[in-house]
Amino acid sequence: MSDIFYKPLPDFLEIKKSEIHGFGLFTKKNLDKNYILGISHVQDKRFENGYIRTPLGGFFNHTAIDPNIEPIHVGDLILVKTMRYIKAGEELKATYTLYNPEK
Repeated sequence: MSDIFYKPLPDFLEIKKSEIHGFGLFTKKNLDKNYILGISHVQDKRFENGYIRTPLGGFFNHTAIDPNIEPIHVGDLILVKTMRYIKAGEELKATYTLYNPEK
């Protein structure tokens, strides 16, 4: 059997209660600026709104005031990267429009 297996989130991320809304995505380790967290969305026109959202894309919250992550479009994928240094324990948050992760 292969040692390749699916992990919904990297080990250094966790879902916890958020002060912004419901639950949010938090880092358990310090993250440098421009760190690629992983794939948040996969473009697929067969699905409503044209994307399949991964757990990474499903748990970070929206903020217009102080985003610390941003989407990057790479082919049919949307990746998420850090916009600045993020300390362990901080919530990951981006500015986005619901159902349009590219904005």
